[in-house]
Amino acid sequence: MSDTAKPLLIKRYASRRLYNTETSDYVTLEDIAGFVRSGRDVQIVDLKTGDDLTRQYLLQIVAEHESKGDSVLPTNVLTDLVRSYATNMQAVMPQFLAASFDMLREGQTKMMENFAGMAGPMSGMPGFDALRKQQEAFMKTMMGGMPGWGASGPAREEPEAKDKPEDLAEIKRQLAELQQKLSKL
Repeated sequence: MSDTAKPLLIKRYASRRLYNTETSDYVTLEDIAGFVRSGRDVQIVDLKTGDDLTRQYLLQIVAEHESKGDSVLPTNVLTDLVRSYATNMQAVMPQFLAASFDMLREGQTKMMENFAGMAGPMSGMPGFDALRKQQEAFMKTMMGGMPGWGASGPAREEPEAKDKPEDLAEIKRQLAELQQKLSKL
């Protein structure tokens, strides 16, 4: 089993400092978020008690991102989550959420496969390559740190100069061109 296949062990000391056992250095909550976004599973344990603190720290990462305006969870979803703790839904909620994320990953992967399958007959059309690259960039942004999608993995890449927002008008123009040609077919 390779080192990246097993969870990265992070130990929390009594001082609340977090220690990466692979690199023998201290890490921050943001470092841990980076490991997770890159597809690496982590396990955070209290050095003294051996208690698994992974859920606590992952929830803290989510809470910090939500408080900074990186909102992913709508208020009604958060409300339903809080309510689920007081009802018999508490037993069903983990499986439901896991299945929902699995379906999202599967759907995105299939969409990318279908889009790639269209490349053959449509690759000669003006603007198709730009549209394909824009779709890939969109999917990378949307799926962000979700492991298991695409061959390049979940790590975010810096967009190429031609994929930056300044070229959005050009991409929109090419997309409109492509849509006109598709409607004629």
